[in-house]
Amino acid sequence: MTSSVPRLEIRNISKRYRIGRRPDAVTLRERIVELAKSPIAPWRSESRSIWALRDVSFNVDDGEVVGIIGQNGAGKSTLLKIVSRIVVHTSGSFKLRGRAASLLEVGVGFHSELTGRENVYLNGSILGMRKREVDQRFDAIVDFAGVDEFIDTQIKHYSSGMRLRLGFAVAAHLDPDVLIVDEVLAVGDAGFQRKCLNAMEGLQSSGRTVLFVSHNMAAVENLCSRVIWIDRGMVRMDGRPKDVIKSYLSCFVDEQVSGTQLSDTRRLGTGSIRYSRLEYLGADGAPCSTTRSGDPLMIRLHYHAEEMVRTPSFGFRLYTSMGTLVSETSAGLHGVHIPKVELGDACVEVEFDSLNLLPGRYHLSLWITDPSGQLVYDGDVRAVLEVEAANVYRSGRMPESRQGIVYFPQRWRFSDRLTSNGGATRL
Repeated sequence: MTSSVPRLEIRNISKRYRIGRRPDAVTLRERIVELAKSPIAPWRSESRSIWALRDVSFNVDDGEVVGIIGQNGAGKSTLLKIVSRIVVHTSGSFKLRGRAASLLEVGVGFHSELTGRENVYLNGSILGMRKREVDQRFDAIVDFAGVDEFIDTQIKHYSSGMRLRLGFAVAAHLDPDVLIVDEVLAVGDAGFQRKCLNAMEGLQSSGRTVLFVSHNMAAVENLCSRVIWIDRGMVRMDGRPKDVIKSYLSCFVDEQVSGTQLSDTRRLGTGSIRYSRLEYLGADGAPCSTTRSGDPLMIRLHYHAEEMVRTPSFGFRLYTSMGTLVSETSAGLHGVHIPKVELGDACVEVEFDSLNLLPGRYHLSLWITDPSGQLVYDGDVRAVLEVEAANVYRSGRMPESRQGIVYFPQRWRFSDRLTSNGGATRL
């Protein structure tokens, strides 16, 4: 149950950066050196300004895990730095009630000359905790970070991964009211990322608030109770994770919702029919640039016929980004008979009830043949299909590209007694 008073209130926050302007706080010596280098430059007018954020407003309640998504440069990290009081906003206001712990960059908040142990206590004091409280959590922090052998080594000798693990362990275990996590989690390996996500789920269940910036849409959907999409410094959408992510993914890859134009170059065949455009359509029939593992997908292949062609067969090959053939299929293979194609423009559609591809980038090579098997069209291997991760196993564990190319819907069962040996292979 959420509190009537928001844990975080953000009201019309804006942040402007001046490009080409020197800071106001410079020494007299620096001004003299600058003047000597260029007598005119100091008197030139200021360069243009860039607004990283414009009038951003929203509330976050206790226990909410809020995902913040958007393209690079949209203003996500700037917003978190303002809430963490690392960056001062240009206008607007915010109220954060309680203690906040931030993990925005590897090693931020650590003193490089201090040991891991000393930095744990330093961070605890910054959060307003007593030494006794840090003592109680110290062993759990070290165990989570996996740096027990190096806890009395200076942080400057840690690898970036070690700093990341210790930084997150400190931020998550020192009981912050608000945990602020940026994309820095992408630095860790898959196992550590899972531990981090489990830790954030634990914070949520205990009523803590989490702000989570990530480009991993599967993690955002699985973890967050709400998602905010920031676009060009403004809030574009705020709502349920599934709805916001769906809208975001539909336009963030090159914004080519109108389809991929296919080239005539590097094409084989007679040319009597040629593909002209390719579209990906989601379950709702709306054009999309990206799909997810297990989601329905329709591929619409537009073509132009220079002449009437009888009984052509339309097909395509699907390759991984490394050139491995995943599958080749066609209308003819599925028993779909096309009597003839008339002169002009038309399209064929291929529909997938569930796309059983693991996350990754795939390429399509399109082809058309006539009844004798002669090539009418063959080419366009540059057509790209982007597949994002999804919770296809309903376990919260997302399949990854390192696990292969395809996934198989399946059910696992466990019995502590052997009931049958039918079809069993002795190992």
